[in-house]
Amino acid sequence: MASDNFVDYVKIHVKSGNGGGGSTHFRREKYIPKGGPDGGDGGRGGHVILRGNKQLWTLLHLKFKKHIKAEHGSHGAGNLKTGSQGKDVYIDVPLGTLVRDEETEEVLFEITSEGEEKILQKGGRGGLGNNHFKSSTNQTPRHAQLGEEGAEGWKILELKILADVGLVGFPNAGKSTLLSVVSAAKPEIADYPFTTIRPNLGIVSYRDHRSFVMADIPGIIKGASKGKGLGYRFLRHIERNSVLLYLIPADCDDIASEYNILRNELESYNPELMHKDSLLVISKSDMLDDELKQELDVELKNDLKGIPYMYISSVAQIGLLELKDEIWKAIQDD
Repeated sequence: MASDNFVDYVKIHVKSGNGGGGSTHFRREKYIPKGGPDGGDGGRGGHVILRGNKQLWTLLHLKFKKHIKAEHGSHGAGNLKTGSQGKDVYIDVPLGTLVRDEETEEVLFEITSEGEEKILQKGGRGGLGNNHFKSSTNQTPRHAQLGEEGAEGWKILELKILADVGLVGFPNAGKSTLLSVVSAAKPEIADYPFTTIRPNLGIVSYRDHRSFVMADIPGIIKGASKGKGLGYRFLRHIERNSVLLYLIPADCDDIASEYNILRNELESYNPELMHKDSLLVISKSDMLDDELKQELDVELKNDLKGIPYMYISSVAQIGLLELKDEIWKAIQDD
């Protein structure tokens, strides 16, 4: 995934089409000079419709297309002819796109499956022709209904990445390195905080030609759930992951403390995240010899109170197959 092209938040203005007006028309033929009302109805205005497209992974195509408008319906005509319907406008979006009303912040709906369609803005109804208004006391109605105006407004589209595994950790925990080693993804990697400023996705190959999707979420810091650092903007991507992988480097001063901070930030953002399957992985373990590992095991068993953990090294290719096994098991149990 090219991070420069990853857009997960856009604000667009949408306007549906106006309904066409009903016709005020009377039947006039050679031998019927005074026929009754035969005005047709107006056509419906076009809808603005969101449609799920699994081939898309970003909202980039909407970044510079802020105004989207559907066609108006046509007016009705004589001989009970209904006006043509305004053409609907379809907006393709990635799976995992959530829609909010810009004014009220209300969540309207979410697109989660291929081909799923939801009306974002409904077209105006067509007006009734004068044929509908005839009666025994008014056989020549000279009025018809106007078409209903379309609706318009600003909508916010937010993308929550759909991935099997989400990598959670502080900046420089080794998340991008792990993703680059186990998949074909090429995230930017450097030895300074917040190298990853956009989520990266990678497809991880597993045994028997199976695979799963891993997402590298930008680094979390203490207070992220309240907007610190890169803030909660990227925490929403974690909500759609089946399994959370907490990555903490072996050279960290206090692994248990960092793990608890990460858990607390996620819980503060959304308590439902605590119900997801999770794995604690200690990265950069090639820095540890057997003696250091034994000392660390004693500490972790006391501090983590039974929480399972495992050691890996992306650079030295240590423990990666075992990690994939554990992830696959968690995905299947989900």
